[in-house]
Amino acid sequence: MTDAVEDLKLDRLDDAGRAVLFTDARTANSFAPTPVTDADLTAIWDLAKWAPTAANTQPLRVLYVRAGAGRDRLLEHMADGNKAKTAASPAVAVLAVDTEFHEHIPTVLPFRPELKDVFDADEDMRTGTGEFNATLQAGYFILAVRAQGLAAGPMAGFDKAGLDAEFFPDGRFRSFLVVNIGHPGENPWFDRLPRLDHADVVQWA
Repeated sequence: MTDAVEDLKLDRLDDAGRAVLFTDARTANSFAPTPVTDADLTAIWDLAKWAPTAANTQPLRVLYVRAGAGRDRLLEHMADGNKAKTAASPAVAVLAVDTEFHEHIPTVLPFRPELKDVFDADEDMRTGTGEFNATLQAGYFILAVRAQGLAAGPMAGFDKAGLDAEFFPDGRFRSFLVVNIGHPGENPWFDRLPRLDHADVVQWA
């Protein structure tokens, strides 16, 4: 029995990996013209998708927007302070919640397909579950960007209704975050701001 328990011990991410994801990572405000490949963008989701959501519902949806006509359409809905850096980013991800995520439950939770009908009958539960878990997945998505050796610039400053009408006109997807993605450019970081101490946040019972 002891040997079996020891076999389940998880590896600790080394200090270099922890620095990439957390302690040295920063929100980028400028980006170099270095390309971000389709393979990079695919790899981001292929990593982020493994993190947990309630009942494995996975309600996050991702729209990648490259430079060109699609980017011009996106910029129309960004707040003025976010337009220049969004225009200069090699890639931009629009993160949205799928309001009908429950349709996929027979696929993602095959041992409880009846949960689809439970969500279908309760709009409040469906909305709350979708919004909370898509937000969780947005955090995972940002960490996956960093794990891919890229910088992320998440922003909530945009006209959500306008963007949704532009890109998701059937109303099923609802945007909540835009993430610029690329390699850091000139003077990409603001000064590091303070974090709350352990004593200010953590309690023990």
